[in-house]
Amino acid sequence: MPHVTRGAAGLSNTATRPGSSRAIATRKAEGRPALSVGFILASNFTLSAFSLLVDVLRLAADEGDNSRPIRCRWEVLSSAPRIRASCGIEVSRTSGLIDPSEFDYIAVVGGILHKGRQVDDETVQYLKKAAGLGIPLIGLCTGSFILSRAGLMAGRTCCVSWFHYSDFQSEFHEGHPVADQLFIVDRDRITCAGGSGVADLGAYLVERHLGGSNAQKSLHILLVNQARQGSDAQPHPHVEVGATNELVSRALLLMEQNMTQPLKITALAERLGISSRQLDRLFHAALGERPNRAYRRLRLRYAMWLLQNTRRTITQVGIEAGFVDSAHFSRHFKQLFKITPSKVVRPASRPCAVGTFADMPNSAFVSRDYTMPSPIE
Repeated sequence: MPHVTRGAAGLSNTATRPGSSRAIATRKAEGRPALSVGFILASNFTLSAFSLLVDVLRLAADEGDNSRPIRCRWEVLSSAPRIRASCGIEVSRTSGLIDPSEFDYIAVVGGILHKGRQVDDETVQYLKKAAGLGIPLIGLCTGSFILSRAGLMAGRTCCVSWFHYSDFQSEFHEGHPVADQLFIVDRDRITCAGGSGVADLGAYLVERHLGGSNAQKSLHILLVNQARQGSDAQPHPHVEVGATNELVSRALLLMEQNMTQPLKITALAERLGISSRQLDRLFHAALGERPNRAYRRLRLRYAMWLLQNTRRTITQVGIEAGFVDSAHFSRHFKQLFKITPSKVVRPASRPCAVGTFADMPNSAFVSRDYTMPSPIE
């Protein structure tokens, strides 16, 4: 991946856009909410990504959990009366595609990638209009795909889930995906991998507009002890070995999704609709090794990531990477990496509480260079 430098301006507080300090002060004086977010929900959107951000806003908006949109405002914007989530639940719009300049952010909530078109042409044009007005756009879950397809992520780094990293690379050859962070703020684009990281992003937005105490209030009611920074690692890394054969790629993805309790190779082949012998031949042709060896390498790379990025014990790491005992784990680990697990440099513990830089633009991430780490060999 090419070297990428984020714009030092970040989400500048000096501009007169809706989210600037000047605009926030004006709205406060006029009795209007200091933080306003418009939501675009894709067809088959991820309900948790939407609900987590809404709940952080809702709890910050009022005293207790009264949920009145006093300090925060949120709207579901759509050209259709209802939008269906991937779980089958339908959400009704609260407004049509109204003037995007009414909002500090337009958040696009993605979901299932391969079940038809996610948004219609009218919505794409609306997003382009918002971008043209300088309204920061947020991509949640696979919302980053929607923004990229609309040409709205050009020249910007994009945060995606480890689960969709290969999908993004396959579709956007010129993109700059990152799959080892929770969320990224790159100038007027914010992208979040989804999952529980949406709550952390919500806390970042609330802190920026309403202060750290309101952000902490939302998280504490949601039983989240403290916010993580956008640069914190996703709980699962992307460790896939590159493969051009579709069946091999699918097999590797299934392996990634079953690290702690590895699938038998026969079960893996059955799920792909081929024989174990066919799978063995495909792996030899694509990767030069048998499926079980490739599987073990993936699990060992995952173990290395856990050792370098978490405080778990070596025994816990070995179990999570699917090894039956520490001796078995250590022996294979040393064969691959030429060092024992105990020699790996472990991370130092550090606090990551919210509340110290509410008025600083993008303080956790701006002016930071990012280079995708090379695979561990």
